[in-house]
Amino acid sequence: MKYSIRQAANISGLSASTLRYYESEGLLPHIQRDENSRRYYDESNLEWIAVINCLKSTNMPIEQIKKFVALHGEGDKTLYQRLEMVLKHRENVRKQIDELNEYMDHINYKVDYFKLACELGTEKELKKKKYPEHLYIRDDE
Repeated sequence: MKYSIRQAANISGLSASTLRYYESEGLLPHIQRDENSRRYYDESNLEWIAVINCLKSTNMPIEQIKKFVALHGEGDKTLYQRLEMVLKHRENVRKQIDELNEYMDHINYKVDYFKLACELGTEKELKKKKYPEHLYIRDDE
């Protein structure tokens, strides 16, 4: 099936200008054009858009994504290189998740704190308490 840029944007949740940017940056190298030179996208393009969106949303730099796409274009001889890239990225995402979980613990503590303060009508007594040590935000990480 063929999709216009507007349809591809709607399906992917990205803007048409983002899709054009991805193409101009070489992230979507195989976008075809019709007889009027209008872009159209197929299922393969939509799959690539989903991969790129996933990698970008998990903080893989655009330059790394370009490298991944370029390696894919070189075929099976780059399978191990692509595997290494994805494994490294997975580890980075795990670290991000761990960090976000720490922040979530801190936020949950603050929610409980403010709920209790609202029930008591004051923070006065609560301010005397210390945070549990694991909720301190550390600068050394």
